[in-house]
Amino acid sequence: MIRQFWHSFRRPRSGASRRPPWPALVFLALLALLCLLADVLAPGDAGHMDYAVVAQPPGPAHLLGTDALGRDVLAMLLHGGRTSLLIGLGAAAISAAIGSAYGCLAALCPAWLEQLLLRGAELLLSLPGILLAILLQAALGPANIWTLCLVIGGTSWMEITKIVRTEVRGLREREYILAARSMGGGFFYLLFRHFAPAFFSSIAFQAVSGIGGAIGLEATLSFLGIGLPVEAVSWGSLLQASERALLTGQWWMIFIPGAVLVLCLLSFLRLADALRRPSQ
Repeated sequence: MIRQFWHSFRRPRSGASRRPPWPALVFLALLALLCLLADVLAPGDAGHMDYAVVAQPPGPAHLLGTDALGRDVLAMLLHGGRTSLLIGLGAAAISAAIGSAYGCLAALCPAWLEQLLLRGAELLLSLPGILLAILLQAALGPANIWTLCLVIGGTSWMEITKIVRTEVRGLREREYILAARSMGGGFFYLLFRHFAPAFFSSIAFQAVSGIGGAIGLEATLSFLGIGLPVEAVSWGSLLQASERALLTGQWWMIFIPGAVLVLCLLSFLRLADALRRPSQ
């Protein structure tokens, strides 16, 4: 599937070959590398508070400045990037898994049950995603990385379900599918062996754009005060601190983390757009 993911960049669009979105790929690769090397580039505890250097602008001692609690912004940006990227990847994986299984099940079950499942997915899709996330997070209790992955992934799978159902309905009467079912092939065998390779490229756009959406939603939940706890550093906690910085003129607390987050989200959207099929 990795090879299929890469070759999806090369599909012709309007008769011309498409090139991979190199700027987005390079930026995301560089950002991931910097976050992985956070312990080398910004050693120590990213949440350490040094009240001797409170609200310091960028300088030699602190390249990106410090916040109102004396925490180094560079350390928070790199270490927090690990957390936010992990949440984005985990939530996108959960969303793709739930949406693929649900859509495949809806396409293979009897017509009355298929309509019932689709109406349930459409009902969830009609509700605001942030509201669903808040309700689910409240039900799960205090937030951590794994509950946020589950909350965000568990509230963003409905679009993938619709795509997978359409693809599977076009395949379920093929001879090799009927042969596999007649020979005792179960649901998960058909899903992973026959259906997933067929709809992989169709859901690649939704899955990749879901990474950026999950990062943005994590930042929103943290900004609202229902995301990760204060001691956990993430891009969302940086944005939460920017509310106070806006009132005190600490531009580096707003501009630098905000620019990195916006560029990250735009890069994921550009990467997702390159995975669209020509017909989409």
